[in-house]
Order: sequence, then structure tokens, then C-alpha cells
Amino acid sequence: MNLLDHIREDVSCVFDRDPAARTRFEILTTYPGIWAVLVHRISHWLFERNLKWLARVLSNVSRLFTGIEIHPGATIGRRFFIDHGMGVVIGETAEIGDDCTLYHGVTLGGTSWNKGKRHPTLENNVVVGAGAKILGPITLGEGARVGSNAVVLKDVPSGATVVGIPGRVIGPKKPLEGKKQALAKKMGFDAYGTNQDMPDPVATAFHGLIEHIHLMDERMEKMARVICELGGEVPCDKLPEINKEDITPMED
Repeated sequence: MNLLDHIREDVSCVFDRDPAARTRFEILTTYPGIWAVLVHRISHWLFERNLKWLARVLSNVSRLFTGIEIHPGATIGRRFFIDHGMGVVIGETAEIGDDCTLYHGVTLGGTSWNKGKRHPTLENNVVVGAGAKILGPITLGEGARVGSNAVVLKDVPSGATVVGIPGRVIGPKKPLEGKKQALAKKMGFDAYGTNQDMPDPVATAFHGLIEHIHLMDERMEKMARVICELGGEVPCDKLPEINKEDITPMED
């Protein structure tokens, strides 16, 4: 594929990923992420032909106008989109597959001063949220998702979602049932009211709390029954009510 075909695809893919995009003219004239990618296509072409100084100068001019730093040695696939873009840094040995998307503040950085492969590899269809840092010669599998502000230091399996510092893979959500659902409702917290594609770490933590309370409740009931069967007495004082105003997360 020649350079012009790459540029056409880069512009066209914006319509699929940014509902604010209206025309190709608007994209070409107002999207710094597109400017940075277009200039990188040219600087990478120069870099591969051993015109490294000229390639670096061109990439630095692009950084001056867009706030996006892409080393001309980085390898970027087709239909790559940087949304907003300010503060994005992509290192020299980074490799990015087709149909990937980065948001502002993302770093694809290295953890070593040694020459050779030291930056991440993103396979096809990877999406990296705003402010995320992906560091070292690691691989994010096809279709992986990285949550905003995550710090990823290890390989990520295909299709996985990573959140937190350090980044950890969040598994698929399980539905609550019976007493657990009633307890969650009583606490004023719906642990599964979030998008299925991007699990909420706060919701996951509350889910663990609900599971823990539920198991403790069942265990105490069994212990009380055994004590009564042995002739003992168990206090029947009413447990204090949960005040949902004290634990319900604040809304923005």
C-alpha cells in the first residue's frame, strides 16, 4: 500500500470512531491527531531510507504543532487514530497494528536504555484510554482494551481489559442472584450497572464486599443453628441497618 492510500484510510477511519467528525475537509484541517499520523507516515518513510536526521526534524516540527510525539522509527499499521492527542508519546521501537485507537496522554514508552526492542507492541484493534502508560517490550493482544490512567507492565491477552496501577486484567462480570442482589440493593449500590465492555474497578470492589458479607451471614446462621441444637442460647438482637447514604458513591 502506498503512502496516499494510507492517508486516505487514516482520514476515513475517523468517521467510525468520532461522532463529532463531519467532513474530510474538517478532519484534515482541525484534527491534530490526524496531522501527527500523516507527518509520521512521511517521516517514517524517510527514516527507513536512512534519512534519519531529516525524519527527526520533521517529527519534531509535528510535535511543536500537535503536542504529539511519535518517533519516526515507530511502526504504525493501517487506520490508526489518535483522538484529541495532546501529550501522546510513542517510542522508537513501538509497533502498532491495524485499527488501533489512542486517546490523549497515552505513553508507549521504554523501561531500558539498552538498544533493541524496548517499547510495546499493540496488535490489531487495540484501544488505549486517556492517560494510560504502556511500558517496556510487552505485547497487547488483538482487541485488548486499556482503561484510562492504567499503567501496564506485562503482556495483555487478546480481548482482555486492563485497569489500575499496576495494570491488571479484569474478568467478565457475573450476575448477582437472590440474597446477594437484595443486599446490593439494600446498600444502594448496583455493582453491575456499568458497561459490559469496560468493567468498573470500583464496582468490582463492591461486588467482592457483597460476596464477603453474604458468605459471613450464611456462616453465622449455620453457627447459630448448631449452638441452639446443642442447647445454647444465641442473642437475637436486630442487626443495625445499613445506611446507604454513607456508602453510596458520590455522583459527579
